[in-house]
Amino acid sequence: MHTALVMIDVQESFPQRPYWSQSGADVFLRHANALIDGAQARGIPIVRVFHTDGPQTPDNPFASGGPFIRPLAGLAGFEAALTIEKHRHSSLVGTPLATWLVRNGIRRLIIAGIRTEQCCETTTRHASDEGWEVDFCGDATLTFDMKTPAGRTLTAAEIRERTETVLVDRFATLVSVEQALARAR
Repeated sequence: MHTALVMIDVQESFPQRPYWSQSGADVFLRHANALIDGAQARGIPIVRVFHTDGPQTPDNPFASGGPFIRPLAGLAGFEAALTIEKHRHSSLVGTPLATWLVRNGIRRLIIAGIRTEQCCETTTRHASDEGWEVDFCGDATLTFDMKTPAGRTLTAAEIRERTETVLVDRFATLVSVEQALARAR
């Protein structure tokens, strides 16, 4: 089975947001870089996804063509087999990703990136519904604490656990970095 790694939204836009946590990012980058290095060593193509939306103004860190639409500092360098900009949560909506995957015989996706419960989860669900086998590499995703509507704080760890709970055995196989690379052989 042909596999591709989809690195979602690992971009400099996020450190511009008030919820950014460098301590969480350091752990994430260690895992993401191990995944990238392993994929490169195995010849697994890597898709780079950038999220762009909102007004084309200097104060919008997600503005298309803006200075923050570039890889996150500390992310391992790699030559992307495909680079896309998306404007929705799913990397498959309004982008050439699905066509590229089909043309290249890709049947399994390894999902990693930022934010766990938004673009990573949405892409996972969409890809599964479209027939791809999906490995969700939670330790190579990043999210941030959030407030519930009732005012309680959900930690990033709780959000990741919730995301993994709703994805497992329905939309994806949950994998560590090592498991994702082993399954891609």
